[in-house]
Amino acid sequence: MGSGTFTSHDWANYASSNIKGKSVQQIYSARKMKDEFDPKSVIRESRDSDEHPESTPIIIGLDVTGSMEDILNEVAQQLGDLVTEILERKPVSDPQILFSAIGDSHCDSYPFQCTQFESDIRIAKQLTELYFERGGGGNGFESYPLAWYFAANHTSCDNYEKREKKGFLFTMGDDSYPRTLSGRELTNIFGDPMEGNTEMTMQEVLTQASRKWEIFHLCLKQGWNMSSIGFGSRPGEEENRIVGDWTKLLGERAIPVSDYTKIPQIIVSILERMAGKSVEEIVGSWDGSTAVVVREAIRGLTEKKEDSGIVEFK
Repeated sequence: MGSGTFTSHDWANYASSNIKGKSVQQIYSARKMKDEFDPKSVIRESRDSDEHPESTPIIIGLDVTGSMEDILNEVAQQLGDLVTEILERKPVSDPQILFSAIGDSHCDSYPFQCTQFESDIRIAKQLTELYFERGGGGNGFESYPLAWYFAANHTSCDNYEKREKKGFLFTMGDDSYPRTLSGRELTNIFGDPMEGNTEMTMQEVLTQASRKWEIFHLCLKQGWNMSSIGFGSRPGEEENRIVGDWTKLLGERAIPVSDYTKIPQIIVSILERMAGKSVEEIVGSWDGSTAVVVREAIRGLTEKKEDSGIVEFK
C-alpha cells in the first residue's frame, strides 16, 4: 500500500464535504468497526515503489474512548496540516501513514482498529471511517499498547526489511496503560494463538515493538481523564499520576501536550528532532503559542542515535 501523493487540493475538497463545520458525530459516523479495519490475522504493508522509493511508515494511534471527543474532532480538522507539514518540511522520506483506533480491551466491543498505510487522500478517508466507540471502562487505563503489539507482529515494512531503518509510532490519549496484555486479549483481537494463561508485560511489548519502531506517547493534558478531579484528589493530581506512569515507561518519549490543537506541529517537530535538528532550531521555526507548546513537548527529547540493538528509554 502507499501509492499516490497527498495534495492540498484533494484535502480541501475532501475536508469541505466531510469534515469542515461538522460535529465529531458527523465526522466519525460509523456505528461499528468496518471489516477492512479488523486487525485479526492481517498484515499491514508499507512498500517502496518508483513513486515512493524510500518509504517511511508512520502509525498514529488514537484513543477513541468517550473522554476524547473534542480531541478527535481536532485531529480530523487538522489532518491536512499534519500531512502537509510532513511533506513540506521533509523530516522523513516518502511518508506512509496508518491510523489505529484504540479503546479498552477489557470492556469495549472493538478495542483496536487499523487502517492501511497510505500516502494520498485515502489517509483522510480511512481516518474518518474509523468507529468512534466512545467506550472505556473507568479502570485507570486504555489499551494503548495494543498498537505496539500490532506494529511488532502485524506489519511488514520495506524501510526495516530493506534498509534496517525504524518506522515511527505515536499513540495519544488522556489515560494510563494496563500493566499486562493477556493471551486471551491478543487471541481475541489479533487472532494470534497464545499458550494457556500467557501474559505480556508492558516492558516486553515495548521491547518487542522497539526493534522496528521509534515509539512515542502524547500525554494529552486537556483530555477529560487527565484534567478531571476524582473523588478525594486535588487539582493536577490525575495529570501528575498519568504523566508519571508514562514517564516511568517511556522516559523522554512520554511527550507532554498542553494544547491538543498543536498535535500536528508536535508530531512533525518530533520527527525533525529524530532527524537531528536541534530543539532551538525547531522551536524557532514556529510562531507564538505554537512555539511555546512545541518547546514543552520536545525540550527533553534527544535526537535518534545509531541503533545499537539495545532498547533503552531515558
